Amino acid sequence: MTINTNTLVSITEANQNFSRVARLVDENGAAVILKNNVPRYLIVEFGQAESEKLAVDEDVMAISKRLIEKNRQAYEVLAK
Repeated sequence: MTINTNTLVSITEANQNFSRVARLVDENGAAVILKNNVPRYLIVEFGQAESEKLAVDEDVMAISKRLIEKNRQAYEVLAK
């Protein structure tokens, strides 16, 4: 993941000025909150988080379909 250095915010600053963090997310799509100078939290718009979840669910479905096709005979025996 590429991090825009303009979206880095210390946890202290985020705590004291969350509206600035929200503006960063609105303008850049994400903000990274640092704790002890290490990226710790990623703030994204809710809609983006939902689309990420859907992508993961799609990956799981694709893997499941592949495994079912690969092991179809075993599943049919177990279903009896």
